[in-house]
Amino acid sequence: MADARLKNKLDAGEFIVAPGVFDMISTMLAERVGFDAVYASGFWLTASYLGIPDAGLATYTDMLARVGKVVEKSSAPVIADADTGFGGLLNVQHTVRGYERAGVSAIQIEDQEFPKKCGHTPYRRVIPIEDMVAKIRVAVASRQDPNFLVIARTDARTGLGFDEALRRGQAYAEAGADVVFVESLQSEDEMRRACMGIRAPLIANMSDGGKTPIRSKAELQALGYRMAIWPALAALSASAAIEAAMRNLKEKGTSVSPDVTLFGFDDFCRMVGFEEVWAFEERWKDVLDKRASP
Repeated sequence: MADARLKNKLDAGEFIVAPGVFDMISTMLAERVGFDAVYASGFWLTASYLGIPDAGLATYTDMLARVGKVVEKSSAPVIADADTGFGGLLNVQHTVRGYERAGVSAIQIEDQEFPKKCGHTPYRRVIPIEDMVAKIRVAVASRQDPNFLVIARTDARTGLGFDEALRRGQAYAEAGADVVFVESLQSEDEMRRACMGIRAPLIANMSDGGKTPIRSKAELQALGYRMAIWPALAALSASAAIEAAMRNLKEKGTSVSPDVTLFGFDDFCRMVGFEEVWAFEERWKDVLDKRASP
């Protein structure tokens, strides 16, 4: 079932900050730091799990398996990317119910044609507005837990312009979406106008390297946003650190360098749960020792 804290925070007017996670290590690190929520990014989960681009190639089964593991490792509510709902209206119903059973707290569905693409890459096309409205209505009707949120995303800005993106955002709010996501806005003025023009809480996509200007939590609140995701932060920072460490090893033949910062090994062991393993082995030490003796 959904974690009620996400909806409660939204209803209370609290601003929600959600970093993107791309694997179990980044999920555990987000857990360690502590956040209002985490965002299970389709782009980054697809890259880390399958090593392929976010271009509609990962299946519902692929994504549900990974999202389920994120939920398992996170005590914070999970906002999960579900692409286009993985098909038509029946697929949307199946997706909503599957993600809800997995413990997701909010599902994001977008209005792209299949196969979909990352929202900050070219050649994206959107389905007719009435088709997406139907998807939202089905998604809302399919949930069993009122705390499970439906986030409706439009990718119309890049190909059809801001006015069409705004029109779609308004229609998706009227169709019952709990949160509206207007993707790839290209200026602070567009961000402000979207927040003013849509009667629903808006989520901002602070995708480093993308088309939308990166703004702080305080600035986003001032613009009118209620939630924000930073989907690329963990993956891009981890990739930069890993590449730097590997280049150091390649060039110097050692992992020891003032230029390479390493997470403490003992700390990492505890983060992944080795303390429970050690406690188990201590409890059953006599039995284990007898089995190991000749």
